[in-house]
Amino acid sequence: MAEALALEDLLVHGRPPGHPVARRDEQLLDFAALQARAAGWRAAFHAHGGLRHALFLEDTFDFAAALLGAWHAGVCVYLPADARPATLDALRAHVHGFAGRGPAGLTPLTPVPDAVADFRPLSPDLAALVVYTSGSSGEPTAIPKRLSQLSREVATLGALFDAEAGDAPVLATVSHQHIYGLLFRVLWPLASGRPFDAHGLPYPEDIVAALKAAGPALLVASPAHLKRLPASLDWAAVRGNLRGLFSSGGPLSPEALQACRDLLGRAPVEVYGSSETGGVAWRRRDTDDAASWRVMPGVEVRAGSGSGSSSGSPDDDVLAVRSPHLDLAEGAWFTTEDRARAVPGGFELLGRRDRLLKLEEKRVSLSAMERALVDGGLLREARVLPLADGHRVTLAVVAVPDAEGWRLQEAGGRRSLSQALREKLAPHFESSALPRRFRYLEAMPVNPQGKSTEAALAALFDPRRPPFHVLERTAERVLLSVEAQAGSPYFDGHFPGTPILPGVVQLEWALLLGREHFALPPDFLRMETLKFQQVIPPDTRLTLELTWAAESGRLGFKLTSDAGAHASGRIVLGGGVG
Repeated sequence: MAEALALEDLLVHGRPPGHPVARRDEQLLDFAALQARAAGWRAAFHAHGGLRHALFLEDTFDFAAALLGAWHAGVCVYLPADARPATLDALRAHVHGFAGRGPAGLTPLTPVPDAVADFRPLSPDLAALVVYTSGSSGEPTAIPKRLSQLSREVATLGALFDAEAGDAPVLATVSHQHIYGLLFRVLWPLASGRPFDAHGLPYPEDIVAALKAAGPALLVASPAHLKRLPASLDWAAVRGNLRGLFSSGGPLSPEALQACRDLLGRAPVEVYGSSETGGVAWRRRDTDDAASWRVMPGVEVRAGSGSGSSSGSPDDDVLAVRSPHLDLAEGAWFTTEDRARAVPGGFELLGRRDRLLKLEEKRVSLSAMERALVDGGLLREARVLPLADGHRVTLAVVAVPDAEGWRLQEAGGRRSLSQALREKLAPHFESSALPRRFRYLEAMPVNPQGKSTEAALAALFDPRRPPFHVLERTAERVLLSVEAQAGSPYFDGHFPGTPILPGVVQLEWALLLGREHFALPPDFLRMETLKFQQVIPPDTRLTLELTWAAESGRLGFKLTSDAGAHASGRIVLGGGVG
């Protein structure tokens, strides 16, 4: 096992030139390649000027080199969670340039070839990073990080997990653009001398293939991935290669925990923390489903009234944190949004603090409503969110039904399930506060960090988005049942008296739903073999088949119904970095 190095000295003291850093497909990338690439990025940042740059690169080796190059150029790196145009445009006012991916019309930085690899130790006080919260309940918030915070947290991970992990390479389903993926997929492997895969693993089939190829390895995942492990894959063939398993970003459901035990042969190391706090605690529930959280070395926690840095009314059981991973005044506590009970050596989580909303002059707890929906049966998960409806606000529910809930909907339609849920809520909430709109899904929509953001949930109620139901799903194909409802605004004016669904909308639906089910590149390039066979009138129930060929960047689609074929073609996409 290699000697652990501090991030400040990583490129200075270095490792032997041939020391493996990353694997990209069949290519091994060594420390000499990392130094050379980082030197090229440092020269590029120096030449451009400015102390704040956004960085988005999909290839983890290139990302690591660009990050280190930026730091050695004195640059603070802003990490957008994705490369959507709106995300990148929002950063324009905060940064001096973009590396990897940039907004439309702006040429992003690229590394300078053959730059001199002459590095000096970094200052622990360097303003190193700005990360963003997932925006789970609103707009994402910028969180600054000094290099000392990152370096201390990496050292903590090494103290906890290096001995068991050994020199096993790191595989990951999570993005390095988020703080959890950055720490576990990039910074901790770099500091410990452990190689990592340059490409992520978006699908369970990718995990199986990577474990077969890598031999003994660590897997860094999220609850969103671990709860979707199909039992049909040959996990037995790779279970022995899984040296360690990590999960963070949200609670791991009992079903996901049991799937890990059964299919992967082990429970994951669950890590509790946030973009603001960094890592706080960890646990591994091999046999005890209710095992408490163990506080990380150097971290203090307490459950008591809030005197820390976050806003909110005091709460007797709210969890507060004091940690070297935080950049607060000495002795200050950070108040989280979680409730907890202290136990010897750690704590037990009691759920999130109540999210309160004033509705019809009455205060309504959205958290309590979510708990009541799940506790009442019919649902496995539920999120309640406010929606603007003209000049008033109403509540909406996005839910994942259980088997009984799906049976009720199949027998009596969506309205019967919605009415049953309203009846379960009626004894606990005022009638004016009961939800009016419902969406039912096989799984909650999640971003690359495994979080269900309020924006993504609200988008499910956009009248331009068609209701759909997943019929079949594999890594490269999905079959959907889609409703072209008469109330869709796309039928308005097209055409008066004989409304039909415009062809451009059919393409938009294919691309929109394709992005929900596949990791597609950001840029539309062109259409191929586009055909429109017959029109689609209102209230047509369609079958949409989507196929994704990652190697060629082609999203194929076919729209059919009982009337026959309606449209088909291929959408060619590109622009990804890697």
